[in-house]
Amino acid sequence: MTLSPNSRLARMIALAIPGLLLGGAYISQYGFGLYPCEMCWWQRWPHFAAVALAALAFVTEPRKVLTALAALAILTSGLIGFFHAGVEYGWWPGITSCAAIFSESSGNALEDIMNTPLVRCDEPAWTLFGISLAGYNFLISTVSAFVVLVLLRKDAKA
Repeated sequence: MTLSPNSRLARMIALAIPGLLLGGAYISQYGFGLYPCEMCWWQRWPHFAAVALAALAFVTEPRKVLTALAALAILTSGLIGFFHAGVEYGWWPGITSCAAIFSESSGNALEDIMNTPLVRCDEPAWTLFGISLAGYNFLISTVSAFVVLVLLRKDAKA
């Protein structure tokens, strides 16, 4: 089945945005040492699902349904990002406070535990213009999910 330009664009956005956000997360983690807290990981899982769903939309039917599901996964990540940003800004308490970053074993279990850094969910690792990474995930994911859904809706009306 041939897709309209709107559906093709929606499918591209649904694949590109979570892929780029995940790429940025891994670059910040491994390139700059900004390790994810537990809620950061919660934001990544829907993006993994969105990439898989959008990729499937390139190879199998129903393409529009798969693209819409990818958009909902992106939106889910954005909403988790909103919650996480609220915890970072102190608007509400978080469900969790930190995550352990496991490092290589030295052979001494107690020393390994004591030297394992903790990443707090209520303290942003990095901000730009007062917006944390979770806040940017909320903004980018929410806007892109709505753009994908609007593009698909335009085809439904046509």
